[in-house]
Amino acid sequence: MRIRCLLTFLVVVATAPALAAGGLEKGESARVRAVVDGDTVVLDHEIDGAAQVRLVGIQAPKLPLGRPDFPVWPLAEEAKQVLETLVLGKTVTLSYGGRRMDRHGRLLAHLHDDAGTWIQGELLRLGMARVYSFPDNRAVVSDMLALEGAARAAGTGIWGDPFYAVRGAGAAGGFTGTFQLVEGRVADAAKVRSRVYLNFGPDWRTDFTISIAPRAMRLFRKADLDPLALKGRRVRVRGWLRDYNGPLIEATHPEQIEVAAD
Repeated sequence: MRIRCLLTFLVVVATAPALAAGGLEKGESARVRAVVDGDTVVLDHEIDGAAQVRLVGIQAPKLPLGRPDFPVWPLAEEAKQVLETLVLGKTVTLSYGGRRMDRHGRLLAHLHDDAGTWIQGELLRLGMARVYSFPDNRAVVSDMLALEGAARAAGTGIWGDPFYAVRGAGAAGGFTGTFQLVEGRVADAAKVRSRVYLNFGPDWRTDFTISIAPRAMRLFRKADLDPLALKGRRVRVRGWLRDYNGPLIEATHPEQIEVAAD
């Protein structure tokens, strides 16, 4: 029933005006001959030696894809079906906003169909993906965050499943080793040997922390965002949680951090 509702909604939004995704460099066109999962497709011919495209800027629910003991994430099959409805057998145009190939030999591109519909935007609007950006591929992230935020506020798609819930900073320690959105108030902000730390509790040895390396600070300065000024603000950060003096997310670019409503 859930996937039927999503596909019905998909038919409706497909008639809406295409979302403009400025800042991208238009590239080649090709037909999609297969969909691997909710954010990966295979083209009918190679471009720059690669036929597989990873839809850059998003992360859809994951399938095992041959990985032993890898659990299927909730709504992974539904996300794949939605992407199939959007692009399978259709001609798409690739556009680029940064690095063009990943370490697995897949093209990193945004996709648009013949009507100009932005495929990443549709997946985010339908709640079938989260924003997942990198410092060398940051084009149109602000547009994607807006679409994700609207879907999350409406509880659409993955945002109605607790698996994808925004975690409170106090609960982050229970999710190390996973990609999460974590929200809380910055209790303290400090620079230690050129590295910035945003601490979300009184004990930096155990409480959730955002860490920003000196090389990443250049991007923050260019974006006119001073992380030290976030002390006392409520923020939401996304990234992979690891355990280093408590749960920690390394922020490599400013789009990972959003100032949340107080």
